[in-house]
Amino acid sequence: MLRNLLDRLAGNAVVLSSLRGQRRVPYLPEEELSRRRDERIRETVTYAAATVPYYGDLFAREGIDPREIVSCADLERLPLTSKAEVQSYPDRFVSTSQLGHESIAFHTSGSTGMPLRFHHDRRSLLRNIGFAERQRHVEARLVGKEIRYLKVSLVRAGGTGAQVRSLYDKHTFIPVKPRRRGVLSTQPLDRVVAEINDLQPDVIRANGSELELLVRYVAAGARMHMPRVFSYGSDMMTEEAKALIEQGFGVPLLSHYNATEAFQIGYLCEERRDFHLQSDLCHVMVVSAEGVKAAPGERGEVVITNLVNRGTVLLNYRLGDVAALREGQCSCGRTFPLLSQLEGRVEDVIYLDAATLIHPRLVWDVIKKHPGVAQYQLVQREPQRFELRLVTADRADFERIARPLAGDLRHLLAGAEIDVGYHEALEPGPGGKFRAVVALQRREPG
Repeated sequence: MLRNLLDRLAGNAVVLSSLRGQRRVPYLPEEELSRRRDERIRETVTYAAATVPYYGDLFAREGIDPREIVSCADLERLPLTSKAEVQSYPDRFVSTSQLGHESIAFHTSGSTGMPLRFHHDRRSLLRNIGFAERQRHVEARLVGKEIRYLKVSLVRAGGTGAQVRSLYDKHTFIPVKPRRRGVLSTQPLDRVVAEINDLQPDVIRANGSELELLVRYVAAGARMHMPRVFSYGSDMMTEEAKALIEQGFGVPLLSHYNATEAFQIGYLCEERRDFHLQSDLCHVMVVSAEGVKAAPGERGEVVITNLVNRGTVLLNYRLGDVAALREGQCSCGRTFPLLSQLEGRVEDVIYLDAATLIHPRLVWDVIKKHPGVAQYQLVQREPQRFELRLVTADRADFERIARPLAGDLRHLLAGAEIDVGYHEALEPGPGGKFRAVVALQRREPG
């Protein structure tokens, strides 16, 4: 008991130290933000060169002195890091330091259907509570009160959010602002709505695709308590669903730009137009298809460098989203760089029938239990017939995995027929986008 108490007190000390001054940071002069960003770039590169096998080898092979990387401009000298590299050699990106050894593993299927593993060190996870105060300030303004408002998050057992929440519960005394409750997103939608109606939250937060599913269900006739603010992150929402919330329901919609690779990339302010990039926590660059830095206003692939995590270290990592950096500042007064035209991950929801809906993340929950899947794609051909495309190391791995995996998916999909095929590679669809789950044309529940 005493050890647990001391551990939580130590965790709270980390949180409180990171909380100090966070609300002022978005309004600092650009020169000060640049100074903080470049200082963290130097620290991160030095740490990567000394403790991360992949980057230690890279600097030696390329003949680059890490001490020469002193700014974001110097960072551009380093090659881009792909998802495929991280998937193939995940442990080579994890620091050999004590922070790396004690870090926590998170798994994601990613927008490319490629199972990936990333580690976050415990200290950076705790510091994220303080960093999140920047975007919570926007939320509190729209709610209309600073403390004790109720925020309900739609969560999945074993998901990234649940993992982080468990860490906070174990290692801190959770702050009272706001009060937080979780609702299991994988239960039937009528039960989700019933729990929301019982809790009467001021804020409802979810992954974008899960929130879209909920609001479409409500629009089809379900009666649900309306919060003062909706909020989403992780993946994206369609413009139709955003308009339904803001114009149809009359509720402001906030968004946090985050990923398992980096929890603090950007967020929308009260103006709800462009994302404010938290440049002192995560450096963002946009590159063309050829990997060349894009000009302001030019759309390209988002490339990130997480400046706070000391578990898995990623320098110039190709995140896979498409966006454009925008010149100028927001009218809200914040001085962070701006990201516009963000096109991220919009996931398909599977409709087995009018009353049975399966979220793609449930498909991933099944896939990740079968090591050896390098990439996958589940295509719904008919309401009860699917094609599962698997990329494995070789046919022997495919033969080992295919039957038990198909059986588990068949159970999830209420006995649907599943045809499994071996593939050496999976190509993106029209426009260069890859969808791990391809559902039939979306229908309204009802």
